[in-house]
Order: sequence, then C-alpha cells, then structure tokens
Amino acid sequence: MDMKHDFIHSLQSRGNLGSADSHAKFFKSYPGGYGEGDKFWGISVPTQRSIGKHYYRLLSLEDMSELIHHEVHEVRLTTLMMLVSRFEKSKDEKEKEAIAKLYLDNLEYVNNWDLVDSSAHHILGAWLLDKPHTLLFELAKSDHLWKQRVAMISCYHFIRKNRYATTLELAELLLHHKHDLIHKAVGWMLREIGNRDYATEYTFLKQHYHTMPRTMLRYAIEKFDEDVRQDFLKGRV
Repeated sequence: MDMKHDFIHSLQSRGNLGSADSHAKFFKSYPGGYGEGDKFWGISVPTQRSIGKHYYRLLSLEDMSELIHHEVHEVRLTTLMMLVSRFEKSKDEKEKEAIAKLYLDNLEYVNNWDLVDSSAHHILGAWLLDKPHTLLFELAKSDHLWKQRVAMISCYHFIRKNRYATTLELAELLLHHKHDLIHKAVGWMLREIGNRDYATEYTFLKQHYHTMPRTMLRYAIEKFDEDVRQDFLKGRV
C-alpha cells in the first residue's frame, strides 16, 4: 500500500475550488506577493489536522521529507503538522534529532507564515532549548524572509520556559527589518514575553520604541493597559 498516495488523495478529495482561490489571495500567491506561485486545494486547517493525526505514524520520515517538497500548500502544511506530532510524541532523542535535521534541511519549503508559525517553535525551538542558539542568529542574518521568521518564532518555545535572552537579542537584530511579516513576528514574541514578564518587555520597548516599526510596536503593546498603550503610541514613555 502506498501511504503517500493515500495521504495526498485524502487531502485532495477534501479540496474546494472556491476556498482554494480565497486561500491563494489570503496567502498572497499572486505575482509579486510573498507567496508567489504557491498552489492551493482549499482545505480547512481542522481537516488537515484530522488527516495528519491519522497518517503521522503511518508515514516514514523519508516519506515526509518528500512530501514537504510538494507544490501544494496544504500538503506541506499537513506534513509539518505531522512532523510536529512525531517530534512531540517521540521519546527517542535520535528520532527527534532526525526530525530537527529534516526540518532544517528543508527550510526553503517552509515558505509562508502559517507554515513557519505552526512548526518553528514546536520543532526547532524545542530542539534547541538546552543547546547553543547560534543557528537562530545565522538564520536571522540570512537575508531570507522565511528563515528570519523561523528564527524569531522558534523563540516562542524559550519564552514558554521563561527564557527571554535570545528572543530579545534577535528582536534587536531584526528591529529595523523592512518586511511587515518580521515586524509582526517580533512584536508578537515581545508581547508573549510581556504576558509573562511585563517589566522585561517594558524595559526593552522603552529603549527601542521610538525607532521600531509601528506595526511591531502595536503588536508588542496589544495587551497593555490603554493608557500605557497610548503613552507608547504618542511617544510619552
């Protein structure tokens, strides 16, 4: 039995042409968009999760390393969901290392924000927690949009463990990035720090808010009290 074929058929059979067109516009797959050239079948995320839950033990890592190259967005996303499940449920450090390596070897196919956000902190962040974080700084300096977002979002795992240093260093490194998808990622991670340690985020923002992009600042202060938000937005801090 060809499990890869069954998996792809299970996804494709649940496609919807109208949704596919909407997804293509939403993820900017038009010429000049950040998702230029991507293809969609129009499958909901809950459906993808359900299919991934069924297949993640039936498919080998070799199968997944091929599937992550697929031209259709939902195939790549569901494959990443399966890799996350395999990683999180594995008690074998060698298997976890193999999954992390597979992920890193195929970062060029983790090429939209939903693909990054559903995988980076679950796999790369978790794998690097107690290891050197040098790789994340290499990704952040790569001048590659999705690798840079992977670096930033991977920090979410550290933040959940109340470890903030790498996130703050990367935020400072990416502070003046030109793309709003990095502005949003940095602002989001700063906000997550603030949810756990208000003083740490406040101190960082007080130092940098005058020069950071407006979108980044708005994301970072979203959960602040309104009077504090206005102080930041109006330059009164």
